[in-house]
Amino acid sequence: MSIKKVVKRSKTEINFERIGFLGLGIMGSAMANNLIKAGFHVYGYDPSVKARKNLERMGGNACIDQHTLLGAVQIIITSLPNAAALIKTAEDMVNVDRKELLVIETSTLGIKDKEIARELMAFQDIVMLDCPLSGTGAQAATKDLTVYASGSATDIKRLAKVFEGFSKNHFNLGPFGMGMKMKLMANLLVAIHNVSTAEALLLGQRWGISPSTAVKVLSDGAGGSRMLQVRGPMMEDEGWTNATMKVSVWQKDMKLIAQALLDMNVPAPLFAATVPIYNAAMGMGHENNDTAAVFDVLNVMSSTPKKVATTKKVKS
Repeated sequence: MSIKKVVKRSKTEINFERIGFLGLGIMGSAMANNLIKAGFHVYGYDPSVKARKNLERMGGNACIDQHTLLGAVQIIITSLPNAAALIKTAEDMVNVDRKELLVIETSTLGIKDKEIARELMAFQDIVMLDCPLSGTGAQAATKDLTVYASGSATDIKRLAKVFEGFSKNHFNLGPFGMGMKMKLMANLLVAIHNVSTAEALLLGQRWGISPSTAVKVLSDGAGGSRMLQVRGPMMEDEGWTNATMKVSVWQKDMKLIAQALLDMNVPAPLFAATVPIYNAAMGMGHENNDTAAVFDVLNVMSSTPKKVATTKKVKS
């Protein structure tokens, strides 16, 4: 039996040990840290020197460029800010001879953009899976993520241990792109639940009930939600300054949800009502704060305006 045949037969038995990250932001760095703790050899590249140094402090291996990273690992996990970054990554991979490299694409991006990237990678026999994540940066830090995997069923199965290294659960949702569809459904609910959490906690605060008390009590009842549990505590004492999902980044997600609703002719009055709240957060200077800052938006919207001093006119 030739060596080539042995390698081919053992493809499903590969023990993945070397994981690479392209993008070491809030989500990428948290996932990398958990994989390091799980015993994987983690490599990473990010344009930010600070992000690369942070990876090294966690026990990972920072690469000086993307090309070096691709040559060192068996799997690449992409956590990128926009479609342009993903397409550029895919174009660069066309010039790298790394057949059978697996790419776990976790970014929240348009399905069409992901399709383009997948086709580019396929030129080099690189398999890309669509695997967006449900969860915030804070949840990522504690492995409280859910992976919405879609694409090659065989490869999704092979990656089970990797998914387990940085998430609490993963689902095989079928053909490529179904992961992003589920992600947009999840984010539609997040958009609404986040604002509804702010409404309820602001009402309680006006009654003298602290947000922390309200979160503790409401989470145990019929009105509880993951956003109440995760973002509710951040709505007290301006906790939104520690961003786990920046308002500016969330605007991208809001546009993707709105486009999906338009494409499918789905009326969404509750989602539509949240759009101006997030836009107002941007206008109030919360772009780098967590989306929990919608609490501040509602608070300011409902505060009694200060009376402007006027000068009485003297009758002549």
